[in-house]
Amino acid sequence: MRKRNVIIMGAAGRDFHNFNTFFRSNQRYNVVCFTAAQIPFIEKRVYPKSLAGKLYKRGIPIYPEEKLPQLIKKLGADVVVFSYSDVSHVDVMHKASMVLSSGASFMMLGPNDTMLRSKKPVIAVCAVRTGAGKSPATRKISLYFKNKGKRVAVIRHPMPYGNLEEQAVQRFYSFSDLDKFKCTIEEREEYEPHIQNGVIVYAGVDYEKILAQAEKEADVIIFDGGNNDFSFIKPDLLVVLADACRPGHELLFHPGETNFRMADVIIINKADFASKASVEEVEKNARLLNPNAMILKAKLELIVDKGSLIRGKRVLCIEDGPTLTHGGMAFGAALIAAKKFKAKKIVPPEKFAVGTLKEIYRKYPHVSSVLPAMGYNGKQVKELQKTISSAPVDVVIDGTPVNLSKLIKIGKPIVNVDYELKIFGGKTLSGALRKLKI
Repeated sequence: MRKRNVIIMGAAGRDFHNFNTFFRSNQRYNVVCFTAAQIPFIEKRVYPKSLAGKLYKRGIPIYPEEKLPQLIKKLGADVVVFSYSDVSHVDVMHKASMVLSSGASFMMLGPNDTMLRSKKPVIAVCAVRTGAGKSPATRKISLYFKNKGKRVAVIRHPMPYGNLEEQAVQRFYSFSDLDKFKCTIEEREEYEPHIQNGVIVYAGVDYEKILAQAEKEADVIIFDGGNNDFSFIKPDLLVVLADACRPGHELLFHPGETNFRMADVIIINKADFASKASVEEVEKNARLLNPNAMILKAKLELIVDKGSLIRGKRVLCIEDGPTLTHGGMAFGAALIAAKKFKAKKIVPPEKFAVGTLKEIYRKYPHVSSVLPAMGYNGKQVKELQKTISSAPVDVVIDGTPVNLSKLIKIGKPIVNVDYELKIFGGKTLSGALRKLKI
């Protein structure tokens, strides 16, 4: 029987994992290429032969997704596998229709085909949308076990935007490890807080090898999901963050709805900030689609180191990039802090943006009040620095989880802002964690 030619649509994460777990040694299929979307500068690479396995001695090319219709015809693709996250159901079906109209079949791989099994207890923290609050929840859970004297390893959803061969297995335990692996701002946002808490973080490309290494030095493993993707590792407990500020999104985005339906614990986050009707809508949907899940309500408590610097000043608000872009949010911790501490003026950064940041504002016009912390390569980090320097402000409010002043010269007083997850309403997250008897 002829092998079926496959194209995998991705964004440097789920796509590689799907290949490694389902296609790498599968004699029935021949993966002819990957396509790349969402993240800048990740196309025009090659998935290296050292990771691709013995069936792919030349590696596998990666092309921009906009070339997909031509690639289907040119490479004779029989199947296109959709392998990235935080995409509306409507957009997923538009992509499916484009694939079908080109003659190929459209495929998605599910948990049974892609989740790895661990020898150690696993808690997965996932979400219905990017920016729902996974990172504060993961930190809270990791510290719960660390304070009980357990060895904790966090396995982070992949962000391999550089040399894939060098990034196959990454271990982060000191801040110098961030420099060693040439981490982007987005990666640092996720890893730095765990390092600060003394928790080991793993990430990379080959999650079978990553899991095997983490199991050697951990009593408990926490999978820290990216975007709204589902876990790469089969969890003993699945905690899913829903966003009360985006009611209904738990039913409208892929694969967030999958997480929502599978969850053991659903945390309705930002429940203090959203309207009562919004919280009730998310809770109603949870009880309808997942009646057995434990439902908790939470808030993100703002932590501001020097709030007095904000009062009466012109400020520039910098926020987590992915939350604003494919997450669809228009604000984050920095803008909330600016309003809470009564800034004189929140200066819109759009007209001071340079280079690729100008393109960000054209593509995502809803983010005009804040500056996304984009820094996927050295050039973009310099553009971020130039944009900040050009803005006529007295104070910069950094709402990202990373300390930007370590990476770029701000040249102005900086106020760092973070969130801490707080459960309220009677039930506790520790109650759910205790049931694991770890």
